Amino acid sequence: MVIAGVASVFLGKVTAGIVRRYFSGSAKVYKLPSNWGSKKARERLKALKAKRGNDISWDIIMSGSGDSIANLEEILAPLRLAVKEQGDLVRKLKQESAAENDIKKAVVELKARRKALEDKELAIHGQEDKFDRSKMEDLLKRRFFYDNSFAIYGGVTGLFDFGPMGCAMKTNMLNLWRKHFIIEEGMLEVECSMLTPEPVLKASGHVERFADLMVKDLKTGECFRADHLLEAHLEKLLKDKKAPVTPEKREEYEQVMREVDNFDKETLDQKLKLYDVKSPITGNALSEPIEFNLMFSTSIGPTGQIPGFLRPETAQGIFVNFKRLLEFNQGKLPFAAAQIGNSFRNEISPRSGLLRVREFCMAEIEHFVDPSDKNQPKFSQVADTVVTLYSAENQLSGKASVQMSLGEAVSKGIIANNVLGYFMARIYLYCMKIGVKHEKFRFRQHLDNEMAHYACDCWDAETKTSYGWVECVGCADRSCYDLKQHTKATKVAMVAEKKLPEPKIIEVIEAQPQKGTVGKAFKKDAKSVMEFLSNFNECDVEELESALKSKGEMTYKIDGKSFCITSDMVSVKRYEKKVHVEEITPSVIEPSFGVGRLMYSVLEHNYAVREGDDQRGYFTLPPLISPLKCSVLPLSNNEQFKPLVQKLASELSKAGVSHRVDDSSGSIGRRYARTDEIAIPFGVTIDFDSLKEPHTATLRERDSMEQIRAPLNDLPGVLHDLSTDVTTWKQVAEKYPKFVGQEAAPK
Repeated sequence: MVIAGVASVFLGKVTAGIVRRYFSGSAKVYKLPSNWGSKKARERLKALKAKRGNDISWDIIMSGSGDSIANLEEILAPLRLAVKEQGDLVRKLKQESAAENDIKKAVVELKARRKALEDKELAIHGQEDKFDRSKMEDLLKRRFFYDNSFAIYGGVTGLFDFGPMGCAMKTNMLNLWRKHFIIEEGMLEVECSMLTPEPVLKASGHVERFADLMVKDLKTGECFRADHLLEAHLEKLLKDKKAPVTPEKREEYEQVMREVDNFDKETLDQKLKLYDVKSPITGNALSEPIEFNLMFSTSIGPTGQIPGFLRPETAQGIFVNFKRLLEFNQGKLPFAAAQIGNSFRNEISPRSGLLRVREFCMAEIEHFVDPSDKNQPKFSQVADTVVTLYSAENQLSGKASVQMSLGEAVSKGIIANNVLGYFMARIYLYCMKIGVKHEKFRFRQHLDNEMAHYACDCWDAETKTSYGWVECVGCADRSCYDLKQHTKATKVAMVAEKKLPEPKIIEVIEAQPQKGTVGKAFKKDAKSVMEFLSNFNECDVEELESALKSKGEMTYKIDGKSFCITSDMVSVKRYEKKVHVEEITPSVIEPSFGVGRLMYSVLEHNYAVREGDDQRGYFTLPPLISPLKCSVLPLSNNEQFKPLVQKLASELSKAGVSHRVDDSSGSIGRRYARTDEIAIPFGVTIDFDSLKEPHTATLRERDSMEQIRAPLNDLPGVLHDLSTDVTTWKQVAEKYPKFVGQEAAPK
């Protein structure tokens, strides 16, 4: 028995005939009887109906193959075909060098179809995931993992404070990141200023391009992110039971919602007017969409004459220090620099908790490598690592993501080079260590139109959450764009020297300022102009030479002043030179981690409830990142327990095992539940048997709730090994006797 109603839910307006086309054998449509299928299947269908409304035709197709939900790939086949057709069109337009606008429109449609396919996949799998986000968020807030900043003042959206448990968990994640990347890979760690002068971010392109579209309430001036507002307005129309939409309108609205992320300013303005979108707070009219730069601007110093920004990423601090880092590394390539720190983006409409915020922690790596030798000797160590890859080719063809070893992906050219492949493996291994679930993790390759023009290849490590697939880590081959941009802006050569196997003759072009003429023209500013012209690279000299030949002059801005350089002030000299070393601008492989997004994903992937008790939620975080490693629980307030508790707590501190003593009132079961809520993986209970010589105690494991009994003196070492992944609970349980009960309290 195959559910056609389910197919119609996931395929929108696909008719029963189209649904039949993707099933083998003859099919006959029947009305759904009240006692069809299993109880579980009926409950799932009921949930779908409640979610999508009563306008769904609950028919079934009798295929004669027994009771089963239609094969996922059969249900998704029409959507995959639609994506493939559009992908083929995009390829054809590019091959024919079609007009840019035509290609752009085709790509927008491709993205919309791809999103429709992904939404249906998530909807189908979502029925299998029993997850209550509201309960998890209530637990996180109640136990103060994190909460909105300045809550007693009403809070500020997009800003969060981490409490004791959230802070400890984040610290453990970052400590593990340092060990996994900086220590094991021999990286150079830096800590750069968060305040960034404007010229730095002009050179990087952030001042010009780092913007979103927003609209303003024409009366109150309140701002909203335009695409989010349009999406929310259409969602409200779809859910309005008082004025239900027709099937045609539903399809139209859903199509717009799929495409909204790709709308330009003009299209977004048209849609806002078409659907009469007003301010959701006041109902007032809205302005046309305007660009809003997402960086927090400020001024540096009391005069306000040095404009600056709070950094939108940590990477630029590494790039501007490249020469010093190269010198520290004795001039050798390749090498990697890393930085952990906060970045800032003035989001117009922050939402989705930690996933879209205004202040966030990043952990970024810049791996500098010879562009002609992108080879990682250690790649063979990780080549057999199997990951889920969602390649650009599969996205264009409407195919599903595939499981593949990174070695195979590099050899087939799916991943551009083995340096990029090596870092993807390291990213995957780190994410598995901190508790991301393998089946909810994938690498998605950027399509050509998504990548910056200078990038060679780019993959996002994405996690599947209740919000959909979320980008948590970007891993890009950025070529040598950033270093060249800073070289161009500062005239400081961001290059490394590469020893040649044998000398070669090169042609040199230099700008030679005429000191007398420059001095006479610019007087006290002559020194600055001379230094500026002397630092020109080959491209700058050629640009100057061309301007002097065509116009006889070239104007430059130096230290905020404009200077007109004429042909009598500078001469261009060309000559040949024998060199033994070659100057190269390194390429950069950049893994960039959004720590908050990873943290949320780990929490969601590890939220669980005890069987038979939906109210007893807890987190199954790996011991490596658990906020506290152990709880110490005296069975009661008996005074005889205190010396043993104090001694154990002291020894745990010496062993570096973070712990919490809970000697509050309440049953031991209730106290176990409290420690489970904050993800403490192990619990030591001091009971009446502990008072006997030799002193022993029980050790409980959070996820299985199994307990063993071990000598008190052994526990600090055992817990240290368990919390640092030196040993496993299985090994400990095999070594010590299982706990089965204890003697009653002495009378």
